[in-house]
Amino acid sequence: MPDPQTMTVDDLEAEDAKLATLAKQAAGRVPQLKGAAVRDSIGRTYASASVELPSLGLTALQAAVAQAASAGAEALEAAVIFNQPGDDAGVEAVRDLAPEAPVYAVNRKDVTRLA
Repeated sequence: MPDPQTMTVDDLEAEDAKLATLAKQAAGRVPQLKGAAVRDSIGRTYASASVELPSLGLTALQAAVAQAASAGAEALEAAVIFNQPGDDAGVEAVRDLAPEAPVYAVNRKDVTRLA
């Protein structure tokens, strides 16, 4: 894999590039600019936009992890956030299910590995 500072979506493995597409689509489904997607240990994917309600706030990555957990996922293989430079709370949620899974931030086609 190329130097993480110079990666693009094209440098990701095919399944991780698919997560980047799903995260972008999740952000586009609602009036949100931020999206995320995760893949569980058996290959199921979950995508979400951020949730901003008066009584509930979740980052897009937290929401995607919550979807995976509520569907019975026991582990995650990878996670992608779209259109945000970082998400400490979301990465922490990923770590609850997957201490070693890569977490990528995608902005347009540029990719940064966060964890």
